[in-house]
Amino acid sequence: MKAFRLDELEVERAENQGAYLQFLRERNMSVGLYALNAGETDPQKPHHQDEVYFVASGRAAITVGDETTTVSRGSVVYVPAGVPHRFHHISEDLRVLVVFSPPEG
Repeated sequence: MKAFRLDELEVERAENQGAYLQFLRERNMSVGLYALNAGETDPQKPHHQDEVYFVASGRAAITVGDETTTVSRGSVVYVPAGVPHRFHHISEDLRVLVVFSPPEG
């Protein structure tokens, strides 16, 4: 079993001074913590993998392709591989669990 605590992952991510921390990588998927603070710009580009975002905290809008919705704690968003997407109008610090399938990288 592998078990993780969000507060510990957030500390590790902050210590590494990056917006993204991959904390699990297996044969068919990888999982990471993505953090954007209120007012920041999301620089990500389309990925080669399908993604699922689970918003652990914060509030923002996300655009996937030509569709936009607001997200907050508890929101789940699916992003197909290759589709442009980004978080924007981040009004509360955003912490998102990201599942990539197949694994990122």
